[in-house]
Amino acid sequence: MPGRTAVAALALATALLLAVAGCGEPDAPEQRGPVGPPVAKTGSAAQPGGGSPFWVDPDSEAARQVKRYRAQGRTEDARVLRRISERPVADWPAHDDPVPDIAKVVRGAKAAGRTAVLVAYNIPHRDCGMYSAGGAPDAAAYREWIDAFADALGDAPALVVLEPDAVPHLVDGCTPAQYQDERYALLSGAVERLKRQPNTRVYLDAGNPAWIKDAGRLVEPLRRAGVAQADGFALNVSNFQTNDAVQGFGAELSGRLGGAHYTVDTSRNGQGPLPGEGDEAWCNPPGRALGTPPTVRTGDPLVDAYLWIKRPGESDGTCRGGPAAGTWWPEYALGLARRART
Repeated sequence: MPGRTAVAALALATALLLAVAGCGEPDAPEQRGPVGPPVAKTGSAAQPGGGSPFWVDPDSEAARQVKRYRAQGRTEDARVLRRISERPVADWPAHDDPVPDIAKVVRGAKAAGRTAVLVAYNIPHRDCGMYSAGGAPDAAAYREWIDAFADALGDAPALVVLEPDAVPHLVDGCTPAQYQDERYALLSGAVERLKRQPNTRVYLDAGNPAWIKDAGRLVEPLRRAGVAQADGFALNVSNFQTNDAVQGFGAELSGRLGGAHYTVDTSRNGQGPLPGEGDEAWCNPPGRALGTPPTVRTGDPLVDAYLWIKRPGESDGTCRGGPAAGTWWPEYALGLARRART
């Protein structure tokens, strides 16, 4: 956030980020780098990612599926699915014990000289009882979980998207009134705890412009949730809104928050949202495509990164014939990859 980082440190971070982001993308426009610690330099020629500074998991579900397709002689499908397997996607650590998942990601990212991207998603009363219902059983358990999450990051360069949907569900009234003060306290406490790690950047989820259409309604809730202590906010997580729509909304929200930076989930927005205003237009919609590959070269001084936060190919829930939320769905993944323009 403006005013929280010394000028010298910001200049150094900017220089490092632009150097990293320039790998393989020489014609990308210059931009101011993210506020906060610098992203790790690329250090392993074996890591794919098209010049992205973020870590690619060589043992992801998509990577395993590529191997299965090859073994089955489906070489063209394997080639197409590499559009997912060779891109960095966020890790969503386990809700019981996040440490093993984070340790694996941090170990791999450090070895490759890349930055880990993770999602903290365990707030009590999560998702208002819908497809991703659950979360920590109470406030004390959540604080313990976040503490373990932060400890496991150590000093590794990491970017954390904090609690998708948690703030928008406060705004739209889905979170019952008796839980709201607790949720604000848990979110602001989580920001503070994660920011104690020396190289961790935190972006507090703020939904998408098709959900909370008036950016002004998000301002005070984000402030109460600790956005001023974070590195900014995150938009379009697990959704399909176009970059233009998201960045128009993001610019307005940023202006109301004193110039806060933000990230955009582009994992599945290559064809935009499913036409129409159905209640489940967001849930496994057909005909969608991968969006802009992850990068810090966004061309927008407010957008710190395009990220793949939703793991392309994992189901949104048991809608439109999909498996349970978060389950790998190879047919859907292959469709996203086939329709990708990049």
